[in-house]
Amino acid sequence: MSIQDPSDMHSMIVNYPKQFARGLDLAKEVKLSRDVAEVIVVGIGGSALAPDIVFNLFGGHIIVPTCVHRSYDLPKKVSAQTLVIAISFSGNTEETLSAVELAYEQGARVVAVASGGKLAKFAREHSLPLVLLTRESDNFQPRMSSGYIIAILTQLLVSAGVLATSDKEMLLAAAESLSKMELEQQGKQIAQLLPGRIPLIYTSDSYWPVARIAKIKINENSKTPCFWNVLPEMNHNEMVGFSNTQGVGYFALLLRDLADNSRINRRMEVLAEVLREKGIESKTVEMPGTNKYEKTLGTLMLMDWVSYWLALELGIDPTPVEMVEKFKAAMAPGRVPR
Repeated sequence: MSIQDPSDMHSMIVNYPKQFARGLDLAKEVKLSRDVAEVIVVGIGGSALAPDIVFNLFGGHIIVPTCVHRSYDLPKKVSAQTLVIAISFSGNTEETLSAVELAYEQGARVVAVASGGKLAKFAREHSLPLVLLTRESDNFQPRMSSGYIIAILTQLLVSAGVLATSDKEMLLAAAESLSKMELEQQGKQIAQLLPGRIPLIYTSDSYWPVARIAKIKINENSKTPCFWNVLPEMNHNEMVGFSNTQGVGYFALLLRDLADNSRINRRMEVLAEVLREKGIESKTVEMPGTNKYEKTLGTLMLMDWVSYWLALELGIDPTPVEMVEKFKAAMAPGRVPR
């Protein structure tokens, strides 16, 4: 634990590979009916990073429609054949609570995932299945719990009969491989390229949740602006914006899977050349691992290290998110905006 890391986020990242087996174990006792017609995951912020990964990894295997809802209420009317999985690490997220109450009123099957709070209380009062999240320390942040929640969601989908047990085994195998990857030093070296610049995270459309989560970790851990997009889409619009950088310093990280579409990888090479002409440096980062499961989890962990070491490079404590806490306080009932 360093002076700049009093909450020991370092250990949280080191322990990330262990979260998957623990998460599966947390959810294994939840019994669900197997006549589910659709799945809606409700959550926001750090509590909702995992669903996009799960649906991206297993989307072709899940036999019913799925969606992630990050707002108040619900995206559509639900029924008894709708499985609503509500995730709030604190258990007090107002957007998620509003969705849960409406889902319950409309007769959906609701599963709550929380460490406590109002969501856990609601689940107990209404005899709903509840998965209690593990809080590793007093300062453990929801955004650092994605391994737990990826595994919990996977187990719940298997229990509901919309995902095969073999997919759960693939996830465990990838987590085992992740535990053997040595990524911290690489993350530190990448972080040393970023002070004084705004990071840009680009990857192929196949890995869009990875780029999005990497951006969020740099925002929250490094307290730094960061942007993300995917290829080939950004080649048709966002790229043009760098014709006039207005003196802003950018640095692009191109997250590449060598097994991806060859035209996508060629686009990354050309993009690096185009950006260089506009005075923007870039670095191509090969995704670690041998398959999409390993590359997804491995790149997520690598970018955790990047965001962690960038925070320390900038002299910032990576754990607290004071702006978020102040915003929540300002939104509290009875508070009048100044």
